[in-house]
Amino acid sequence: MKSFLALAILLCSLSGLSQNLSSEALLDNAINYHDPNGNWEHFNKTFTVVMTTPKAPKRTSVISINLPAEYFNVTATKDTVTTTYTLDKGKCQMQYNGKVLDSLKAKDKNMTCDRATLYKNYYSYLYGLPMKLKDAGTNLSDTVEKKTFKGKDYLVLKVTYDEAIGSDVWYFYFNPKTYAMEIYQFFKTDEHGKEKPDSGEYILLSEETLLNDIKIPKVRAWYYNKADKYLGTDTLIEE
Repeated sequence: MKSFLALAILLCSLSGLSQNLSSEALLDNAINYHDPNGNWEHFNKTFTVVMTTPKAPKRTSVISINLPAEYFNVTATKDTVTTTYTLDKGKCQMQYNGKVLDSLKAKDKNMTCDRATLYKNYYSYLYGLPMKLKDAGTNLSDTVEKKTFKGKDYLVLKVTYDEAIGSDVWYFYFNPKTYAMEIYQFFKTDEHGKEKPDSGEYILLSEETLLNDIKIPKVRAWYYNKADKYLGTDTLIEE
């Protein structure tokens, strides 16, 4: 009986801590779970992501991110076409089926250096979460929400960005016991900055692997917020 009461008191105490957790403390706990040794700022790794979508061929992307060297490369293959975007200290190069393109030939293939930057930001953001939430221009909500999503309880961090970065509103769902990031979700906004409830997507994260000793989700399943329509899945393939 005493053991039961002690356990009950402990659980209530932990629950109270979760309720009173600040947004900064939640983020710090999540980063401590995913990147306890602060390795993200020195990230240097090549990894493969396979994207599968309904009624479409798979796309295999080999991605290299070297943050200290300011280097990014993505080589994506779909059907018989392989495209490569490289940014090396800001210098852009593009290839189509292994052949280097000048800007005019790249434009004919619908390839641009702006797209290279888009891919760099996209992959660095998604695979750098939750550490990227420490970046300048990221605005954390004042409070931590408690939500239930698909029958499971989460601690939820609302995030907005400075106007120069983006207008979407993001929500990050963390396991209340381990602080592992398990879902993220975003909504578009109208001209008044109000969320559009039927817009945006949510992404379910599952499994984990280590990249540079950082815990990275292996599987990301994408859905529209509207009607829970399935979009596709990104799977990180371990080499």
